[in-house]
Amino acid sequence: MLNRRHLRIKVMQSVYALLQSNSDDLVKERKFLTYSINKIYDLYVLQLNLLAEVRNLAEKHQEIAKKKYLATSEDKNPSRKFIDHPFLLGLKNNLALQEYIKTQKLKNWKEDSEYVRLIWDAIRESDIYADFINNTETTSPKEDLNFISELYKNVIAPNDKLFDYYESQLITWVDDIPFVNTWILKNLKKINPNTRFDKSLLFKDKEDEEFGLDLFKKTVLHHHEFMDDIDAKTPNWDSDRIAEVDFILMKMAMVELIYFPSIPTRVTINEYIEISKDYSTNKSSFFINGVLDKILKEYTTEDKIKKIGRGLL
Repeated sequence: MLNRRHLRIKVMQSVYALLQSNSDDLVKERKFLTYSINKIYDLYVLQLNLLAEVRNLAEKHQEIAKKKYLATSEDKNPSRKFIDHPFLLGLKNNLALQEYIKTQKLKNWKEDSEYVRLIWDAIRESDIYADFINNTETTSPKEDLNFISELYKNVIAPNDKLFDYYESQLITWVDDIPFVNTWILKNLKKINPNTRFDKSLLFKDKEDEEFGLDLFKKTVLHHHEFMDDIDAKTPNWDSDRIAEVDFILMKMAMVELIYFPSIPTRVTINEYIEISKDYSTNKSSFFINGVLDKILKEYTTEDKIKKIGRGLL
């Protein structure tokens, strides 16, 4: 499921897009934010279904090889160890997965089947696959799952061509794919033929579902009023020298400090410092930390921060 850091990143991107376009169409951008968040689940499903389609392609190749005029003994009696892998069979036989793909019209691996072949070729050429196929000893469920995990981490997740393909499908997937890959690896033990696939599973609870949209709305609405507070804390800085992303991250943090009473102040500041390390300049994290620390002290003195619960300040 989505964590709040990734939701913050999604909000940051939407606020940035809105400001760069000089648009005041809050409703339109809010709808795109919702769309972008929901599409993360589609990406999650596509990555899992890719494994199922690779398994199906492997089986198809074996059936074709058996019918060759000069079929070898290996062609006639191929190893079914990969094709009959419990995890892959679980995906193949998961009706909820197939229903989700049908309902959401995720036709990617039918229309762009060359990527299924590309991944299958990469798997067959890997040492991980060779070791698995050549191992004649009985493997435990844990070892079977470890094979899928190693295959995913070392062959599928880092594949540049697959990454480029997803980028061409939806630009926001560029930032989503690392998160989705981590999510899948964490969920491997939980996925079986009876696993549910539903967008509602994207969020831990209703509060998290509303968090991103609420943060986006409040950041945009209070965008200008926070500018004076930032200017007051950066007297020796020309605003043109401050990265636009830094401004957005600081304003989002200020919104959380004031308008999200259940989030501890230190959690808020730490989250935006960490996001800045990935999305802004090398010095941004130190700059943002310094400014937010001053603002936190001022807001606390002025009693602007009202947190609910013990230890939230």
